[in-house]
This record gives sequence, structure tokens and C-alpha cells, in this order.
Amino acid sequence: MFDEQPIITLENVSKTYSAGSEALQDVSFSIQKGEFVFIVGSSGSGKSTLIKLLLKEIEPTSGMIKINGEDLTKMKRKQVPKYRRKLGVVFQDFRLLKDRNVFENVAFAQRIVGKSNYTIRRQVPAMLSLMGLSEKLLSLPKQLSGGEQQRVALARALVNKPPVLLADEPTGNLDPKNSWEIMSLLDKINKTGTTVVVVTHNHEIVNAMQKRVITMKNGVLVSDEQKGGYNYVKH
Repeated sequence: MFDEQPIITLENVSKTYSAGSEALQDVSFSIQKGEFVFIVGSSGSGKSTLIKLLLKEIEPTSGMIKINGEDLTKMKRKQVPKYRRKLGVVFQDFRLLKDRNVFENVAFAQRIVGKSNYTIRRQVPAMLSLMGLSEKLLSLPKQLSGGEQQRVALARALVNKPPVLLADEPTGNLDPKNSWEIMSLLDKINKTGTTVVVVTHNHEIVNAMQKRVITMKNGVLVSDEQKGGYNYVKH
């Protein structure tokens, strides 16, 4: 089902912040191309630190991180922007450009990588259509519901067809109906071949979707279940 070479690998990764707090302790796991994986755990478990490491916002204290064939621990600062362009990233707080309409928010991701206006005019409406937002092209973020804003963020993250999508608490600010719509879209995207990694504390979604679940507790990886979810409620 999956390629033999993992698309994400962490080997013995630890992170200690300057104040001395140990956020991650000797964490190792790999994710294959095309997998859908939840990373779960209570507040302070190390989930946010993991996402920051994968985005190369922070450096591990020790260990190795490899994504899409690139060793992040050896990557030079000037290479980071180019690396990040190969990732799709969705956050809890949407992070849309408030002064630009829906079309321009998604087009922004394509302009950064130098796509032509012709390509942008074709691909942006197609991606927004996939997200059910064809009627909202000219709307500003403040005119949209939370669910619609997250779908715009998702369209922006996916318009350049990244091999990996990282979603950090993507349903954190949404009601149950919109949460399920977003998770359904993520599942759909995953079925087209994109590797999806979702950090969440939403028990219900994790249990219902029956994907692989990596559970963190106090910076330690405590379980890794292929069709998990139920373990999460115990922690």
C-alpha cells in the first residue's frame, strides 16, 4: 500500500528548551507516503513541539528528522523557506490575509512559488470548488464563517499539491458540524495520495475515523496504534 521509504522519519528526537523543560524525550517514529496519522495527547504532551520541529521553526536538542528525503537537522537556514513551500500547513486560527479576498488568499500560495497568472486563474478556482467555496471567491475572510475560513486555509495549503499536509488542531475553533466537514475533506485529500498528519485533542473524531494514532504524554511517545483511537481516552 505504501512506498518503502518513509516520507517522515524521527529518530531519537529530544527537545529541551532553554529554561530546562524537556518537551520531547527520545521520540522515534516514521510515517509512510500516503498515510493519515493523528498525533494526540493532553496539553503539554509535546504535540506542538513536534509540529514546530517538522516546520523547522525550532531545532531538536538531539536526534534526526527527515522529511521527503531532506534531513532537517543538516538543513541551512537559507534553505528553510524553500523546504516549507513543499509542505501544506493548516492552523487552528486559520491565518488568512484579512485584507485579501478568498481568491487572493489562495493565489498567494501560488504567487510565492512563481506560478503564472494563467496557472493561478485555473488552479485556484478548481481548488476552491473542491472545498465547496465557488460562491465565495470575492468574499473577505471577515464575511465567512469559521468553517469557511478553515476551508480557505485548507485550499491555500493544498493548491500547490504538497506531498505532506500538517494540520495543527484544524478543528479547534469549529463547531462539531464544521469539524466533521473539515475532517471529511482531509480524508478525501488523503485518498488522492497526500500524506496527512493531524495534531488534535478531539477524542470523538480520533475514535470515529479509525486511522493510525500516535499518542504523546509528557514528551514521550506512549503508544502507536495502526487503527487506534480508543487508547487516547485513557490518557
